[in-house]
Amino acid sequence: MLKLPIRQLATRFPQTCRNILGCRFATTDTAKPEESEASVQSQLSENDMKRLNHIRNIGISAHIDSGKTTFTERVLFYTGRIKDIHEVRGKDNVGAKMDSMELEREKGITIQSAATYCTWSRTLDQIQSEKQQGNQTPQEYSVNIIDTPGHIDFTIEVERALRVLDGAVLVLCAVSGVQSQTITVDRQMRRYNVPRVSFINKMDRMGADPWKVIQQINTKLKIPAAAVQIPIGSESEMKGVVDLIHMRAIYNHGEKGEKVEFADTIPENLQGLAQEKRSVLIEKLADLDEHIADMYVMEETPSSEQLVQAIRRTTLARKFTPVLMGSALSNIGVQPVLDAVCDYLPAPYEVENVALNAAEAEKPVTLIPSSTKPLVALAFKLEEGRFGQLTYLRVYQGSLKRGGYLYNVNSTKRIKVSRLVRMHSNDMEEVEETGAGGIGAMFGIECASGDTFTDGSVHYTMSSMFVPEPVISLSLKPKSKDTSNFSKALNRFQREDPTFRVKLDAESKETIISGMGELHLEVYVERMRREYRVECDTGKPRVAFRESLTKKVPFSYLHKKQSGGAGQYAKVEGYIEYMDAKEDDAGNVVDFEFINKVTGGAVPSQYIPACEKAFRESLEKGFLIGHPIKNCRFVLEDGAYHPVDSSELAFRMATITAFRGAFLQADPIILEPIMNVSITAPVEHQGAVIGNVDKRKGTIVDSDIGEEEFSLLAEVPLNNMFSYSSDIRALTKGKGEFTMEFMKYLPAPRYVQKDLITEYNKQQQK
Repeated sequence: MLKLPIRQLATRFPQTCRNILGCRFATTDTAKPEESEASVQSQLSENDMKRLNHIRNIGISAHIDSGKTTFTERVLFYTGRIKDIHEVRGKDNVGAKMDSMELEREKGITIQSAATYCTWSRTLDQIQSEKQQGNQTPQEYSVNIIDTPGHIDFTIEVERALRVLDGAVLVLCAVSGVQSQTITVDRQMRRYNVPRVSFINKMDRMGADPWKVIQQINTKLKIPAAAVQIPIGSESEMKGVVDLIHMRAIYNHGEKGEKVEFADTIPENLQGLAQEKRSVLIEKLADLDEHIADMYVMEETPSSEQLVQAIRRTTLARKFTPVLMGSALSNIGVQPVLDAVCDYLPAPYEVENVALNAAEAEKPVTLIPSSTKPLVALAFKLEEGRFGQLTYLRVYQGSLKRGGYLYNVNSTKRIKVSRLVRMHSNDMEEVEETGAGGIGAMFGIECASGDTFTDGSVHYTMSSMFVPEPVISLSLKPKSKDTSNFSKALNRFQREDPTFRVKLDAESKETIISGMGELHLEVYVERMRREYRVECDTGKPRVAFRESLTKKVPFSYLHKKQSGGAGQYAKVEGYIEYMDAKEDDAGNVVDFEFINKVTGGAVPSQYIPACEKAFRESLEKGFLIGHPIKNCRFVLEDGAYHPVDSSELAFRMATITAFRGAFLQADPIILEPIMNVSITAPVEHQGAVIGNVDKRKGTIVDSDIGEEEFSLLAEVPLNNMFSYSSDIRALTKGKGEFTMEFMKYLPAPRYVQKDLITEYNKQQQK
């Protein structure tokens, strides 16, 4: 069967298409409304529909230094939430509103996601209402915004934001295009089925090329994309954008771009390009939407309204992303992005949210964002505020009211809501109620991130977010003998950040903290010093190695001990083998497995849990270098017991000893974390940068050379990436930058494994 995009089909066989396809044309990629969405709408009252239609919950996500926070600052200014614009690295010592932490303003990066809200009515609606007599108020949209970090070390902030949001604005740099963290953010959006609008920022920079960026969105992110705007002027001469849907020019005037002018005439030198790019937009939509496909085949030109509806349908179906352009720093093109958020991103009822009913064997239940339904809310972020623990909540169903009572499904505790607020970065506003589809926060509630709250009439639980495993550790020791603040800080940071782990090394008596990267741990050590006044000595960063096995080995071990009184007797038989990691129903990666194949009561059923627990404990600390064991399956097939001397302790000791002996015979290996490293630097330093990557045993996967900058994508062992931030600055005279993200585990070179085992054995002998 011939399979071609609709535009190619229509081009090759125009008359045939017109004759045969005079009826509705159904493509295989048609964006159809979900049946569940229709059923959700049918259960909503007219008041609920009216309210929800004008609510948008969005996140601002991008690669580091793409201009997310600068963009968000303009959004807050144009919507009237702040009275002045402050820059991320401003000279007025104020800093951007959404970077409220002192460390964020010093480093010029976002560390914690920040939530705010604003109201917006479409730009043209505002202008028309001002021209009308009586100054009729246009319809306003309530927009909840979460500004997320761009640095990979703080990826959990992006995870939990996207877990509770309905849509997102993906910000891209017009020069650098799709970068490593852009790909990570795209993967996170797909994980939580979040539709997005794309905004190409920094169009006023030298070397800006929006068409290259759009091509990268199509090829690297593998999501169909097309421009809905083209720039008026280039680089520093950029003056505005041309709206390809309505074929009009949009200019920003005023000291801070607050005045928007719509011109019906397009600059003469751009008319050809505008027609060309509008045709590309229609062709792209014709491949994805059956209504535009019908019109394309029949050689009809879609109206502006039909294009808007088609873009909305395909965006909500996550089959397309409209691309807008501008420069947040130069105050150009930000208001049209807000219009696009209202036009193309979903209202809360247009996103399917599913909970599990604990009362009915975790049967999936579709949540209805109605104020009359039983309350269901998810705690997605915890933060230590001035008045105690601040818990951020997304209300999926029902209504959360101040003075009311909540039931924590996870802890089974009943809680009273004493204070309910709406956040504006680190400021807050007291509210009486947060309705379905809204985001709020409450104080004084003891809970964990990911807990589900209801009104007690239902026992629903929401699925948890994906939490990546830490890849780097270091030892921490407070300089002061008073460790109360030290313990408080560690406990708080663990509650707030699931990727920040703390454990006490039983042998060295050191406190070991683990996280996503050097910067991640550095920030927490610095926060401990500033917020809790605890000075710490830190050890050398340590890589999170893993141990594994390479072959199947049987085991048979009898644990027998007699010391006068009751003895110990347990025998276990079976085998261990390598297994590939897999995902469970909740989307978590599982890389170990305990299987019970005992028959005939050779090992009584009451002792099986002790065997499994012993196996899990053994995985936590391996036998080669003391790091966790992964990719291992333990199969218990047979055994023996004594009616008097057998016990849980005996079977636990038997399992541990049997597993250790079998593991050491299974050709064990040490796995090291391989990082996906993205480097951007001036072209003149290309040779030095590549040479340094080669020196660190890196493998270059991809490279892209521009006029002034080049970008490099490489896979490098984390063990070889220490001090790279200093090296890249020295090699590129401070102009280079890099990001790295955990990619996979691979066997470490034999000489590295030998050195690690020797060093571990020396430590054990001390």
